[in-house]
Amino acid sequence: MLPPRTVLSQMSELGLTATELGPPAYLPEDPAVLKNTLAEHELTLVGGFLAVVLHDDERTEQTLSEAEHSAEVLAAGGAEVLVLAAATGLDGYDERPQLTDEQWATLISTCAAIRDVAARHGLDTVLHPHVGTHVERGPEVERFLADSDLPLCLDTGHLLIGGTDPVELAKRHAARISHVHLKDVRAALADEVRSGRLGYADAVAQGMYVPLGDGDVEVGAIVRFLHEAGYDGWHVLEQDTALPEDGTEGDSQPLRDTARSIAYLDTVVRDL
Repeated sequence: MLPPRTVLSQMSELGLTATELGPPAYLPEDPAVLKNTLAEHELTLVGGFLAVVLHDDERTEQTLSEAEHSAEVLAAGGAEVLVLAAATGLDGYDERPQLTDEQWATLISTCAAIRDVAARHGLDTVLHPHVGTHVERGPEVERFLADSDLPLCLDTGHLLIGGTDPVELAKRHAARISHVHLKDVRAALADEVRSGRLGYADAVAQGMYVPLGDGDVEVGAIVRFLHEAGYDGWHVLEQDTALPEDGTEGDSQPLRDTARSIAYLDTVVRDL
């Protein structure tokens, strides 16, 4: 990972005005230090990602403790949303044991409990369908929408990798979308991940994620539809990149790719 100050400086250079928190402990967790760090780069805090085990009732107490800590940090930093994902508890993104109906029910109830924890801190909670979690594939997303009242984080890249058309999901469930992560992916590599022929990390290293407009996600159509449906939340730009281990172009590639994505979004917004 690039040093936080490098990332924040580049974000500011590109004209971005807000950020999510990033990986655990990537940015300072002390509220005063976090706020000062972001303010130095003229950034505010949108929210943060929390991937925890939701389906194991023996781990519920630990999960709620992690959620409490995350919510405290986010709220103290001025965030609005906690972005939740249903972690498997295993390393990596390539193995997903099948849940029993009882485990699924625990997942749903734990989501509700975390929503209540976050609400006490003034935060909204959204469920993020995410590669390598227990809410990834299309049937799982639909089942979650039927069984839970939590809104979704519409992640355009992870949904496509999991086999869900994000445009169609947005059209059918616009009222359930309250946070958006914008990504673009190459469908051929996404297909390889979905089939199990290629590991997720290897696909990222091979360039599965590309600047917006360069891949196979209909990002423009999604942004336009959400606008027409009255969506007034954040559009969080995520540029997943596997940095070269030798350090070559380590600083410049994410900056260059994100600039391309912003330029693409500018053309979409001008047409709204």
